Amino acid sequence: MPPADPAKIARQFIEAIPFSKALSMSLDEIGDGRAVISMPYDAQLVGDPATGVIHGGAVSALMDTCGGAAVMSHPDMPIATATIDLRIDYMRAASPGQRIRTEASCYHVTRSVAFVRATAWDEDATRPVAAATGAFTFQRAKPKGGTP
Repeated sequence: MPPADPAKIARQFIEAIPFSKALSMSLDEIGDGRAVISMPYDAQLVGDPATGVIHGGAVSALMDTCGGAAVMSHPDMPIATATIDLRIDYMRAASPGQRIRTEASCYHVTRSVAFVRATAWDEDATRPVAAATGAFTFQRAKPKGGTP
C-alpha cells in the first residue's frame, strides 16, 4: 500500500469542516507543514457597520484553520489535530471589500504538540492584518502492527 499523502489528508480534513465552508474559506496551498488559506470579503462578516471592517472573530477563525491545516500537512503525518492555544496580535483592520489570506507554518513538532506561526494579509499586502502563534495537539497514525 502506498504511503499516505499528508497534504491530501489535510485538504480533505479542512474541506470537510462546515464552519470553513460557511466562511467560504479556500485552501490555496498546502504541503510540508505549510498552508495558505484565504477568505473572501463578505458583508455578513462585518463587525463594524460604520466602517465595513470584517469582525476579528472571522480573521481568528481563518488563522486557526490555517494553523491546523499546516499541522495536518506536516511530514510526520498526523491524522487529527486540535488547537491548544492560539495567540493573535491584530495589527490593523483589514481593508473593507478585500480578500484575507493567511499563511501558516508548522515550525516545531514534539511527540504530541505542534507549534505554528501564521500571518494574515489583505490584498494591500503592505502590512499584515494580524500575526499569530499557536500550539496544536495532534494524533499520529499508528504504524501497522504497533504503537506510534
